[in-house]
Amino acid sequence: MTTRERPSNVYTLKQALEVAEKHGYAIGSFSPRYTAMITPVLRAAQKMNSPAIVQISSKELERYGITPKQFADEFYARVASEGITVPLVLHLDHTKVMSIIEQAVEAGFTSVMIDASESPLQENIERSKEAADYAHARGVSVEAELGMIGTTDFVETDKDEELYTDPKEAQVFVQGTGVDALAVSCGTAHGVYMVKQPKIDYERLQAIRKLTPVHLVLHGGSGVPAEMMAAAISLPGGGVSKVNIATDLELSLLGALGRTERMTNDECAALDAESLERGRAAVEATVADKIANFLGSAGKADRFALR
Repeated sequence: MTTRERPSNVYTLKQALEVAEKHGYAIGSFSPRYTAMITPVLRAAQKMNSPAIVQISSKELERYGITPKQFADEFYARVASEGITVPLVLHLDHTKVMSIIEQAVEAGFTSVMIDASESPLQENIERSKEAADYAHARGVSVEAELGMIGTTDFVETDKDEELYTDPKEAQVFVQGTGVDALAVSCGTAHGVYMVKQPKIDYERLQAIRKLTPVHLVLHGGSGVPAEMMAAAISLPGGGVSKVNIATDLELSLLGALGRTERMTNDECAALDAESLERGRAAVEATVADKIANFLGSAGKADRFALR
């Protein structure tokens, strides 16, 4: 287990997704990017009585100037100070280096993602299994990626290549790694859709789900039409149960502040009180909207008692 004692409402990703899949909704994995924006994500989840995943990627940690411990410390401090009782997961997104995963586990993250998707299949299996073995021994869930999910802004990942996930390879991958969740490439992308528009390959999702029992994750949730996402979540036999949302949160924050350029974490923390609360209100509204109209998780926090 990690050295940090977890509140009773902070779960592993595997625990949370089991409930979501059983009851037919997806949990939003929200990346506030700035530690000051963790608070509005938690407030929205509490007000909507919804489970939520708070995440940050390795590349975001680097770009915004945050350590895994700083992010985890802020998360746990705000869970306590805000009186948050809904089910939560603290997740490290796209990470390629084991040392960062180790730091996150030590800091109290309850889920980590190893992303070796740019490697050949066997190497991806080996690296993902190493991460899974390490995390599982410490009571932490593991997500991995097969296929390559494109990007338009290079904040979460550093390549724009896209390679759809092969269902048969997914079966081999999951059997060889023992990961708890699998991020699949089926038509969405990280960032803002500028020219290409999202088009989810539902048949591919169903084929992957048929060949493996692992929980499915859709990255690049920002900008996907609600009806398209609803169809992916409600696929027969179990659809997507975790959806990553990052860009929409930052756009809400920057729009509320009248800015176009990203800040560092320290710059965000140094905002005057009025600006900070205005930004937080915008982020909270965006998260609440996603929970209510995009994920189907509003009012579902109580389902955890029935697990």
